[in-house]
Amino acid sequence: MSDPAENDSVHVNVALHLRRAAQSRPFKRAVVCPSGRDRYGRVTYAQITFQQLDRESDRIAHGLQCAGIGRGVRTILMVRPSIEFFELIFAIFKVGAVPVVVDPGMGVRRMLTCFRSTRPQALIGVPLAHAVRTLFPKYFKTVKAWVTVGRRWFWGGHTLKKLRRPAWRPFEAARTARDDTAAILFTTGSTGPAKGAVYTHGNFDAQLRQIAAHLDFEPDELDLSTFPLFALFYPALGVTAVVPDMDPTRPAQVNPDRIIEAIADQGVTNMFASPALLERVGSYGRARGIVLAPLKRVISAGAPVPARTIELFASLMPAGADIHTPYGATEAVPVASIRGSEILSETRSLTDRGYGICVGRPINDIPVRIITITDDPIRRWKEELAVPPGEIGEIVVKGDLVSRGYFDNPLADSLAKIPDNDGFWHRMGDLGWVDKKGRIWFCGRKSQRVVTSRETLYTIPCESIFNTHPLVHRSALVGIGPSDHQVPVVCIELKKGKGRVHRRTVKTELLELAARNDMTRDIQTILFHDSFPVDIRHNAKIFRERLAVWAARRVKPPTLSARRRPAER
Repeated sequence: MSDPAENDSVHVNVALHLRRAAQSRPFKRAVVCPSGRDRYGRVTYAQITFQQLDRESDRIAHGLQCAGIGRGVRTILMVRPSIEFFELIFAIFKVGAVPVVVDPGMGVRRMLTCFRSTRPQALIGVPLAHAVRTLFPKYFKTVKAWVTVGRRWFWGGHTLKKLRRPAWRPFEAARTARDDTAAILFTTGSTGPAKGAVYTHGNFDAQLRQIAAHLDFEPDELDLSTFPLFALFYPALGVTAVVPDMDPTRPAQVNPDRIIEAIADQGVTNMFASPALLERVGSYGRARGIVLAPLKRVISAGAPVPARTIELFASLMPAGADIHTPYGATEAVPVASIRGSEILSETRSLTDRGYGICVGRPINDIPVRIITITDDPIRRWKEELAVPPGEIGEIVVKGDLVSRGYFDNPLADSLAKIPDNDGFWHRMGDLGWVDKKGRIWFCGRKSQRVVTSRETLYTIPCESIFNTHPLVHRSALVGIGPSDHQVPVVCIELKKGKGRVHRRTVKTELLELAARNDMTRDIQTILFHDSFPVDIRHNAKIFRERLAVWAARRVKPPTLSARRRPAER
């Protein structure tokens, strides 16, 4: 028999990781999902083992193939987090089809535009998804096969129940290679139009290996992922995935009791959550003296994680547990990571002084560079693009886990990819710098920097100064006026539940705070906003573009005074 590792070099399919887990730990639970509540209000759970998940996805794969959903078929997947979601996603990988995944929270019109751009050939979804398809048929003209997960009404097509073969027989996963397309995952579009990042089986394989090496999971680990796409990694890693009882499109509005209940009921050791969810559950838990004893680690990403949020949620965790804040994007994740304990003990004070937010060191020595800031395409990689250590520039990354490009979007490719002799560098669209310890400091999105007639201001460093005020929940730096002669404006969202606040007094204090720092001393316009618009995926990333439009309607750009350059790092 040939060496499996040898075969993997030519046959790479993310579903093979599930098969290995089913062989090594067949009776361990793979997925646990809330199924209802008993008469006493206690949650009940449904579960499936690794062997069952592998076999059920085999049964579905046979049915998908008979329905014409096979290798290379771009397939819209609109199924809520559930056991069926995991069965379907692995069945799709097994047949070699290409799932197209879009955040439903971005709104129906934007979601439909994303779908149409991929020219989908199949749709697998809950009844509501098919109802949308019948109401907006022009967006689904290319779809030839459709499967209803649940009750089918008048729209025809297949049902998952009938596609699922009654008796199990092994399904040989499609012999996909590293460069074969595995999925199209859309960005949130928080700083521009949503784009479909094309993931290959090699990308997924590299991501799984990166996560496994970085987090060092033990055999008995259980994960609670409050973001469905991240959850699919865990069964492939042999980790039990616990599906939370929540609306994944509204993590900032989660019921804290449901999260705490799942951790306690199932003995969850690992949790992935957005900063907004950590803030909500942390505030609730600390007020009640709750300790989440089973937790070994929490992973929080999707937006910069404030130190106060780390400190807040850490108070719920047992001794020895820690919070990890990995850095990455839809196109490349995880790139770097830092522990919450290092943030609280060392980098927090620097963040408060305007150095940016430290996102840690590159994981497993993945190549990361900081290059000169430009909004133009870069036709060819050269080392001269790199800026000196300590200088702010654009973050670029290279490696097997980085997606190769965007689906049918050459303009986006030209702006995001830098061809190199042996591959390419991906431009993260983020700004940052590297300190003497090799740590990356995030300074904000490139598209959101504010360029005045004298200098460039970066969102995260400037906002960090204002965020130190005890009444400020968060702040947002925006620019008003022509792109190269902008006037900086800081929008402020105050903390809730602090009683009556005299905004004029707070404004005066914020301007005094700004005046004491070289980086912010020329900012003279403060606006108060009741609730910042945030991204639909994690409810934490601020839509500064929308705030800029809002601010422009409320102020007239003042005459700029002479500006001093920020102090050297």
